[in-house]
Amino acid sequence: MAGEEAVVPVEAPPGPGLGQPMDIMTALQLVLRKSLGHRGLVRGLHEAAKVIEKHAALLFVLADCNQQDYQKWVKALCADHNVSLVTVPAAKTLGEWAGLCKIDSEGKARKAMGCSCLVRDYGEESEGLHIVQEFVKSH
Repeated sequence: MAGEEAVVPVEAPPGPGLGQPMDIMTALQLVLRKSLGHRGLVRGLHEAAKVIEKHAALLFVLADCNQQDYQKWVKALCADHNVSLVTVPAAKTLGEWAGLCKIDSEGKARKAMGCSCLVRDYGEESEGLHIVQEFVKSH
């Protein structure tokens, strides 16, 4: 339901093979990549709060952090504006998925920054989007 948090596992395996079911972490990564490509991803608390206040937010992805006040504020803001909230355990991994990293010549992410992000446009429909939406509905 909207405003409820969902905790997902720490480790995400590489993309699934053909015919294999996709886990929530892989699906979330695909949704964030598509959203980033369609300029529908907002990174950072200040920009995310502006989008939430405009009632244009679809999904907030909160990285687990030590700052309890930050987490409480984001959860309350999402609950007040009926924005779905998903919690992931690693801020640097989320930063990598949101494009806050350098990609080296081998295609590996380097110098990833931690972040939380908000989706205001999913881009295009995909299997990953359906999995994330079902996960949010069930939690």
